[in-house]
Amino acid sequence: MFGSQGERKLQVAWGTEDRANRFYDRQVQDHLTDKMQVLIRRQEMFFVGTADSKGNCDCSPRFGATGFVEILNARQLAYPEFRGNGVFASLGNIKENPHAGLVFVDFLDTTVGLHVNGTAQIFLPNEAPAELAFKEYRRKNEELLLECWVVIDVDEAYIHCSKHVPRLEKQAKNIFWGTDDPQAKSEDYFQE
Repeated sequence: MFGSQGERKLQVAWGTEDRANRFYDRQVQDHLTDKMQVLIRRQEMFFVGTADSKGNCDCSPRFGATGFVEILNARQLAYPEFRGNGVFASLGNIKENPHAGLVFVDFLDTTVGLHVNGTAQIFLPNEAPAELAFKEYRRKNEELLLECWVVIDVDEAYIHCSKHVPRLEKQAKNIFWGTDDPQAKSEDYFQE
């Protein structure tokens, strides 16, 4: 049965049980359907939500070239963790609590979103599943960008309807993967 105890209690309290049950019955899958896989493969970004063992949350975006999220099979996907600021907020949470929620939003075409919730495992590049062994992410100077792979075992996947999602237009931008240049990173943007 889909839905947390908290969801179910609020549905009863607010009288939305029938509507929620229609959603669970029609929309929630325990795997990635073919259409879900197509949507994921078209994305250049998604958001990952994690929490540590005490429930402290983090939600962070992940970016890459179209198709950077790998579909291993209908019940597993993997994404690369590229070199970042060295904090490892999401990965640290996954070490303590493997539950993760991913949200993909197709801002450019359908304006449909996709929630994928499941259990995450961290793999160093040389320990990754065989399907990922051929994937290499390097800068022009050959410095390795890939920190690790995160493999998600899918528990549930479901739509985020398009009615409130804005349609955006992609603009050209130079991306400086793995740079430590403070200006390229807008490092001091929020500093006063």
